[in-house]
Amino acid sequence: MRALVILLFALGAATPAHAAEAAAVRRLALLVGVNDGGPERVRLRYAETDAKAFSTVLSELGGVLPQDRVLLTDVDRAGVLAGFDRVRRLAEGVRTAGARRVEVLLYYSGHSDDEGLLLKGQRLDYGELRRSLEGLPADVRIAVLDSCASGAFARKKGGVSRPAFLVDSAIQVKGHAILTSSSADEASQESDRLGGSFFTHHLLSGLRGAADVTHDGRVTLTEAYQFAFHETLARTERTQGGAQHPNYDIELAGTGDLVMTDLRATTAGLVLTEPLEGRLYVRDAVGTLVVEVQKQSGRATELGLAPGAYRARREWDGGVSEAAFTLKEGMRTPLAPGDFLGVGHEATVMRGGGGGMALSPQGRTMLPVNLSLVPSMSTNTLRAGRAQVENRFALGVVNGGAALGGGLALGLAGNVYDAEVSGLAMALGFNTSGADVDGAQLSLVTNVAGGAVRGAQASLGLNVSNGDVDGVGQLALGANVARGALGGVQAALGANVTTSDATGVQLSLGVNHANGTMKGVQFTLGANSVATAARGIQGSVLLNRAPSLTGMQLGLINVGGDVSGMQLGLINVADTVHGMQLGLINVSDEVNGVPVGLVSYEKKGQLHLELFGSDVQLTNLALKFGGKHFYTTLLAGIGPDDRFQRFSLGLGLGGHIPLGSRFWVDVDVAASQVLSTRDPFSSASNNLLSQARAMLGFQVMPRLAVFAGPTYNVAFTWGEPEFAKLTTLPVRSHTIGTDTRMQRWPGFQVGVRL
Repeated sequence: MRALVILLFALGAATPAHAAEAAAVRRLALLVGVNDGGPERVRLRYAETDAKAFSTVLSELGGVLPQDRVLLTDVDRAGVLAGFDRVRRLAEGVRTAGARRVEVLLYYSGHSDDEGLLLKGQRLDYGELRRSLEGLPADVRIAVLDSCASGAFARKKGGVSRPAFLVDSAIQVKGHAILTSSSADEASQESDRLGGSFFTHHLLSGLRGAADVTHDGRVTLTEAYQFAFHETLARTERTQGGAQHPNYDIELAGTGDLVMTDLRATTAGLVLTEPLEGRLYVRDAVGTLVVEVQKQSGRATELGLAPGAYRARREWDGGVSEAAFTLKEGMRTPLAPGDFLGVGHEATVMRGGGGGMALSPQGRTMLPVNLSLVPSMSTNTLRAGRAQVENRFALGVVNGGAALGGGLALGLAGNVYDAEVSGLAMALGFNTSGADVDGAQLSLVTNVAGGAVRGAQASLGLNVSNGDVDGVGQLALGANVARGALGGVQAALGANVTTSDATGVQLSLGVNHANGTMKGVQFTLGANSVATAARGIQGSVLLNRAPSLTGMQLGLINVGGDVSGMQLGLINVADTVHGMQLGLINVSDEVNGVPVGLVSYEKKGQLHLELFGSDVQLTNLALKFGGKHFYTTLLAGIGPDDRFQRFSLGLGLGGHIPLGSRFWVDVDVAASQVLSTRDPFSSASNNLLSQARAMLGFQVMPRLAVFAGPTYNVAFTWGEPEFAKLTTLPVRSHTIGTDTRMQRWPGFQVGVRL
């Protein structure tokens, strides 16, 4: 049984008349994916995948900013409730910042039954889930439940299915809506073929444009739900689990149409032209099914997809065909029936006199051997004229033809092919192919492929592919350029560039750049750059950059957006970190983990000014900054009790422990240099004070707290210091060497925090 609870909401898009109001809308999202429902439940395979796919759609088409998305996987009951708390604080923050309208999406994918969510053997009751949802300070909350018996969640409040959704503009709409993938006594199902659940897959296909029946470039709540309902029902009628009946409960007030996605939000798009018809399956460069749609002829359909390489499979009129295409930045790419080629056809023989010539599956004339000076002076031209030719072996100064099919081409100057190279092409000069390369191109100068490369390009100069690269990859002493997705290895002494996604390894002494998502390893002595997201390891001596990282960044300077993993370097910079920052300087918006460094600054963490007195000096000032639980403190002090003849400057590292809503404890270690005000560089300034401190605090009001606590002090003095004793309390003295003394004693401090 599949239990997949999704809490989703509507992303309002304003008409031009409401542009000013739309600018004041903030959309927040909590997305949770948990495969483990407990020891009594079969472990799911695609709950986490569904949550991540939903997050991608919200980012590309839903207008949810990275800092407004909270994505949680493999969490228990406490983790989900903590996620609600994070979203609540986000909503309160954007309210304070002046947002006139707040909309919240809550998405859960995992196990459930008719009483609540099942999370790693723990239950989160629907009642508590609903209270958490209603407790969010938002104008609109929409929950979509894709789970076993998910209809029970909508039923808990007595909601009933209504015949229609709202229309017009969403600016005035307030309330909530609940969509469910099944009724209260049905199982929700997931599919290996889809790589996710039926309902979520078809809902996401609808949100990408398959549900846009009005062809206005926007997908509303009505359109998305109706599309997902019909597709889910049709696709589950013949499964072992039986038909799945999605349902809904709506409680929305006001006038408006809830627009969930805007297809114009992407910088690239796919247009299914009017003549095209049939069921289409669109997969990305790594083979993930991103859209499934039944296209009818007569009207064009636009799908919102990110830039990159894709393949489409078409089932129509009893046949199957495929098309490969690349979506480019700032362009809408049309897909027509003529772009598809049939698959699975057998090789044939031309009928007629003269013995005929064998044809390849693509309809080319098969000539096993080609001998040539240049392509126009070759045995291909003598035997086949201008017909497209496919060879198995070619030898010459410059070899040419339509394709090299699973063989070998040896050219002194170069090899030039109009279509695929499937085999090995070797030349001292250059190799070019007008389409895919399934094999290898080896050259001392240049390799150029007009399509995908599924094998290797190796040269001392330059490798260029205008499509995807899968297999061994590109190896060069100069530069490698893949104008599509990389699946394999790019290794160069100069630069590696992939203009789309990269899955594999980029190694260079200069620069590695992936203009899409990087999954694998980037290692260089220079700089690593990823335009979209990195999953794996970025290692460099100089700079690592990735807007989103899952894995590790290892370098002198690491710059990341959303980081799930670790940043290890001298300087680490990130937006949101789920893991660890380890370096001399750590800077982030928020850390859900551990920042360890000499200086750690977290925008959403601690920033306090403290005034306190101690047994060492009457007047002290401290600045504390860092994360929620770890901080750095800068210390300064001066004492009127010694006629202002000494002052101290120090640095400390510590931890913050909340004790309920008002009390807290700070524990840290600090080291300060005690200096003479008359001559900071004299022997009288040879004092080093080391302290272990514990502070119990009480929060009087949001920006005022009082604290007090014990300290343990160890002071070292060298030479003939003027201030042999740093405290008025009793001390124990020890002589270390001829001119070094140590003093130790327990002390105290009392102060206020602002």
